[in-house]
Amino acid sequence: MGTSLKTWATPIAIGSFIISAVTGLLIFFDIEIGAIEPVHRWLSWLLLGGIGLHTLSNWKPFAAYFSRKPALAVMGLALVVTGASMLPVFGEEEEEGKRGGMAAVQALESASLATVALVVKAPSGELIARLGSQGIKVDDPARSIAEIARMNGKEGRDVLGVVLGDRGEAGEAH
Repeated sequence: MGTSLKTWATPIAIGSFIISAVTGLLIFFDIEIGAIEPVHRWLSWLLLGGIGLHTLSNWKPFAAYFSRKPALAVMGLALVVTGASMLPVFGEEEEEGKRGGMAAVQALESASLATVALVVKAPSGELIARLGSQGIKVDDPARSIAEIARMNGKEGRDVLGVVLGDRGEAGEAH
């Protein structure tokens, strides 16, 4: 391969690795500010391309690793870990719980305030007052939690948190 490929392949691989590593660490520690997740997800393709170009430009040294037992052991272990990570036995129950919880939140956000009032066993007027005490205006209990949030410049889950948040000591709605 020509010098121009080698000139670009390694810097692309290194630059994209830095992006992927930093954004991956931030996601791991639940620091999801700005565009961290989409940058991590989409620019990982740049990492794959950079590694592919780097491999092509260094083909002979790369191919030599396939004749070394320690290198084969590391690559084989990486393949086993990759395959095992796709098995449904690791963390499936926890993920199902998260999906179920998120589905419930999304369903409540798309439901009208009047419907949510029935779910939490509290009068709509009480929920409107509770929201009002937090500076959230509701002009119609037939509006969904998401619509109310949008109209007040808030997130749906924040409005839902206010609706669900003020529970009595015995678990009853105030």
